[in-house]
Amino acid sequence: MPRDSHVPKINYPPVKMIQFSGDAYSSGIEEVERDQVKLRVYSVAKTVADCFKHRNKIGLDVALEALKDARAKKKASTDDLWHYAKICRVANVMRPYLEAIE
Repeated sequence: MPRDSHVPKINYPPVKMIQFSGDAYSSGIEEVERDQVKLRVYSVAKTVADCFKHRNKIGLDVALEALKDARAKKKASTDDLWHYAKICRVANVMRPYLEAIE
C-alpha cells in the first residue's frame, strides 16, 4: 500500500499491510488478466527483492527460495533482479546470493 494509506479492517484471511513510498511502491507493476478482470501485480523480480527487504519478517530461507525459483524457472533475469534490488535498497544483501547462483 502507498505510504500514509489507511489499514484495511479484514478479519479473514489474516493480512499484514506493508507501506511503500516512491519507486519502491510504483515500479515493477504489471497488468495481467484473469477471468476477464485486469489485475495489477508486482513482477517476479520485484517480489523477490521485496522478499529480501522483509527477510527478517518472513525468513531468509523464504527469500532464498524465491530467488532460486525465479532463476531456475527463468521468470526473472539477473538484470531485472539487480534493478529491483537497487530500488528496494537490498543490492548489498542480494549480491552474494545472485553471484552464487550464476
